[in-house]
Amino acid sequence: QVQLVESGGGLVQAGGSLRLSCAASGRTFSSYAVGWFRQAPGKERGFVAATSWSGGSTSYADSVKGLFGISRDSAKNTVSLQMTSLEPDDTAVYYCAASAKRGRLSYVGLYDYWGQGSQVTVSS
Repeated sequence: QVQLVESGGGLVQAGGSLRLSCAASGRTFSSYAVGWFRQAPGKERGFVAATSWSGGSTSYADSVKGLFGISRDSAKNTVSLQMTSLEPDDTAVYYCAASAKRGRLSYVGLYDYWGQGSQVTVSS
């Protein structure tokens, strides 16, 4: 069992940056794939970015490629999402998720463990 806690959300103006962090407790992150998903009001939860358990493979949604970056800090047992050039369409609750299974990193059904979510609001 692994517990996930997101932090770092907030309000930012369009064009700004934010860094989200996902901290794990109960288990080390090193054996889990970790993904970030987001859900805006009235929309389904969608894939943002993910990293494989080894960190050797990453995946990004087309809409955030080149703008967002996912990274692991094994010493701190955290996975971060650096978000740049934010736009109002990026406004959503961002969720961290972890999976011990192998599979397509962008598939929401791959993930067994979810954090409570962190609100990101981008003002125009």
